[in-house]
Amino acid sequence: MVTITINGKEVEVPEGSTIIEAFYQNKQDIAHYCWHPGLSIAGVCRLCMVEIEGNPRLQIACNTQVMPGMKVNNQSAKVKDAVKWGLDFHLINHPLDCPICDQAGECGLQDQYMKYGQYDSEMGEGKVKKHKVVDLGPRVVLDSERCILCSRCVRFTDEVSKTNELGIFNRGDRAEVGTFDGKPLNNNYSQNVVDICPVGALTSKDFRFRQRVWFLKDAETICTGCSTGCSVKVYHNKEGLFRVKPVYNPAVNGHWMCDQGRDVYKFVNKDARLLDAKVVSGGKTEHMQATELAKRLGTTLKGAGKSVALVLTGAYTVEEYDAILNYFKSEVQTSNVYHWINNPENFDTFDGLLLRGDRNPNTKGLAEALSKNGFNGTWKELTDGISTGSIKTVVVAGPENIALFPDLKAKVSELARAAKLIWLGAAKSADLEALTGDVALLPTKSYVEKSGTFVNHAGLRQTVKRVTTIVPGALSLTEAVAAMKGEDVLAQPKQQAGVASPTVGAGRVNNEFTLTRGVW
Repeated sequence: MVTITINGKEVEVPEGSTIIEAFYQNKQDIAHYCWHPGLSIAGVCRLCMVEIEGNPRLQIACNTQVMPGMKVNNQSAKVKDAVKWGLDFHLINHPLDCPICDQAGECGLQDQYMKYGQYDSEMGEGKVKKHKVVDLGPRVVLDSERCILCSRCVRFTDEVSKTNELGIFNRGDRAEVGTFDGKPLNNNYSQNVVDICPVGALTSKDFRFRQRVWFLKDAETICTGCSTGCSVKVYHNKEGLFRVKPVYNPAVNGHWMCDQGRDVYKFVNKDARLLDAKVVSGGKTEHMQATELAKRLGTTLKGAGKSVALVLTGAYTVEEYDAILNYFKSEVQTSNVYHWINNPENFDTFDGLLLRGDRNPNTKGLAEALSKNGFNGTWKELTDGISTGSIKTVVVAGPENIALFPDLKAKVSELARAAKLIWLGAAKSADLEALTGDVALLPTKSYVEKSGTFVNHAGLRQTVKRVTTIVPGALSLTEAVAAMKGEDVLAQPKQQAGVASPTVGAGRVNNEFTLTRGVW
C-alpha cells in the first residue's frame, strides 16, 4: 500500500494505482469523460486535471501513478479553471438539445457542467454541424453532434468485443466516430457502447424515446438469459420493464453484458405473459384464480404415485426446486422427475466472453436438487411411459423465456399425448393455447417477481430479491406447492395504503408521463 494525500486527507491505496483510481477508491469526486476502469487509458478529454505538490504543471489523473508521500488536489482555483476551460472546448460543437436528448437525466456532460462549468461561453464561432441519427447497426444510433470524441466506444470494440467496427474519421473539428464501409456495429455486445458513452451520442434503438429515466425505478438482480448469471440492473415502472444494464461484478461479468441478455426483460412484461389460470376439459374452458386451480390440482395429485410425472426446466430458483421436488416425493409419491434440456447440441458452447449455450440461469441448481433427491430419470423413460399409458398426468414447470426453447412446439405436442397435461409457466404460448385435450394452465412469477437463489455455470450461488409485480395473481413454484397442500396463499401484494390506482382515460394508452405524472 502507498500513503498519499488527496485534498488534504491522508489515504492508503494499492501500489501501482493511478491518481484517478485513488480518487474513486476514497470516494472523492473528479471530473472525467474518456477514462473507464474497464478500458485502456486514452487521456484525450483532459478533464481529470490535478495539482501535485512540487510539480509546476497540472497533470491528468488517469495516466499518472501514485507515489509515496504524493500530495494531490483537484480543488484549487488553478485546477477548477483548467477543468472549466476544458469543458468549454468540449461544448464548442455540442448542441444544446438537452430537453429532447435521450440521455438527459443521466448525462455525464450535464452532470459535469453543473459541477465544474456553469460559465458563459466565450466562443464566437458557430457550431460545426455533423451527422444526426446515424444508423451504426441493428441496435445502436449515433448523434455525431453530441459526441465529444472520448473514444470509449472505439476502444471497447478494439479491446473487449474485439470486433473493430468503430473508428474516428477525419481530423480537427470535422472528426467523427463512424463504422467502416460494409462493417456495421453488429456484435452481441454492441449496446455496451451505449452504456459507456458519457454523453447522449450513442443511444439504444430499443430504449430511446420510450421513457424518461426519471420516471423509472431501478433494482439490482441477475440476468437469466444464460448460465453465466451476469449482475444487472433492471429499470421499471408500473407499465413494466424497459431496459437492462450491467452492474460491475468482478467475479462474473466485469463491467459488461451481452445484447441477448438485454432482451430478457421483454419476456417478463404482460404482453408476453400467461395472465390467468384456466382449465380446458371436454371442449369447455374454465377460468379461475391461480391459487384456486393450484388447490384443485393438489387434490388430484395427492397420492397419485407413478402415474404422475414432473418435468422441470432450469429457469427456477433453488428454493422453488426444493419445494416442488419435496412435494412430488412425499405428497404425490412419484419418482418420475425429468429435466427438459433445451438446445442440447449447443449446451456446452461459450463465446469466450460471457454468453453460454446453456440458456438457463439455474441448470446447476436443478442438477444439484435432482441429485440430492435421487431423481435421475431419462427423457426416453418419460416418453415411453406416456406411450404405454403408465404415465397419465404430466406436470411441467415450463420455460420463462420461450424464445430460448426452440423445441417448445415439439415438446408441447409430445407431452400433450398424456391423458392430462398441467403446465405451470410464466410465458404465453400459442402452442399451449391451441391444445384441446385435458389441460390446466397455471401462471407463475417471472424472475423479477420473486426472491431466491440461482447457481451459475461455475457453481456461484447468487441471491436475488423481488423487484416488482408484473402479473398480479401469478405464483412462484413455492407458492403453487403451498396451495396444492391446501394452504392459504396471498399471491398478490396488498395495495399500499393511501395510494390510488392509476386511471386510464377512454381511448388513451396508459402512459407514465401523461396519466400518472404528479399523482404517484
